[in-house]
Amino acid sequence: QFGSDLDAATQQQLNRGVRLTELLKQGQYVPMAVEDQVVAVYAGVRGYLDKVDPSDITKFEKEFVPFMQANHKDILANIAKTYKISPEDDEKLKKIVPEYVETFVSA
Repeated sequence: QFGSDLDAATQQQLNRGVRLTELLKQGQYVPMAVEDQVVAVYAGVRGYLDKVDPSDITKFEKEFVPFMQANHKDILANIAKTYKISPEDDEKLKKIVPEYVETFVSA
């Protein structure tokens, strides 16, 4: 009942919040490197995961992080070194993340 009373923007925010909550969950005694967390949260905060079912977020993260480690070590190394996303890396991520999400959703 409550969900249907909300306007679209509020509903969208709540849906994104569900996905971000799933992203932030970590297994006990399985810490993630900061740079891995940053790229995963980037995908969620920027709205790229809005198309991904909340029940698939953990699976997405488990596949996306190794993909980044294997194919885009330069971006992860920059984040690890500076603790921020440079404008250049941001531009790269704007291409990488949506392409990966499309592949993930259509699989």
